[in-house]
Amino acid sequence: MQLYKIKIGQIPAVLWGEPSDKIIIAAHGSHSSKIDDCIWALAEEAVPKGYRVLSFDWPQHGERVYEAAPIMPDECVSELKQIYGYAAGQAESVSLFGCSMGAYFQLLALGEAAVERVWFLSPVTDMERIIHNLMAYCRVSEAEFREKIRIENDIETLYYPYYAYVKAHPITQWAHKTYILRGEHDTLCEAQVVKGFAERFGCELTEQKNGEHWFHTDAQLAFFREWLRARLS
Repeated sequence: MQLYKIKIGQIPAVLWGEPSDKIIIAAHGSHSSKIDDCIWALAEEAVPKGYRVLSFDWPQHGERVYEAAPIMPDECVSELKQIYGYAAGQAESVSLFGCSMGAYFQLLALGEAAVERVWFLSPVTDMERIIHNLMAYCRVSEAEFREKIRIENDIETLYYPYYAYVKAHPITQWAHKTYILRGEHDTLCEAQVVKGFAERFGCELTEQKNGEHWFHTDAQLAFFREWLRARLS
């Protein structure tokens, strides 16, 4: 498969496959990059079915790890809209693939965009709940968080401006045809939260028995590929 490294503005990106009238914007998760294993798998399954895949690096990820400013949702929303604009100029049909945090930013940015279909892997559908869980883990109240602005811990550094944006922008609209795959033992994105999202917005939800949040073992990635094959057309 041919890969083309490009930049969309200042955003490092990769086009997988040849030009097509169908393109999938692939958004990776935290501590990952535009060439994550799940994106390789997506491209290897989607390109033979006539799609082109466009992946890119979020701030502080991949080729952008050198960036000093912490990743913030408003910046990611702005960049994702820029990526979407590029993709829509390349193909008649735009679809989405989002993994974990990447899925959440797509929910924030592209609820009103023209999107054909969506595939989510271990999606974060309620970032506010995840932050609340981390605040409880750190034993920090919202008032203390607001005062300190930044909370260091051994899982993920918390920033109050990030939290404030998330709280002010709940996901209230998502009309795109969406397929979700999660692991049975995903403790980050709790089952009842993801199931509630799927029911609310009419998404198809599949759960891998004994699966985790991070799909990385041979068996997990094989299951992911089979799931994709059945839902790509």
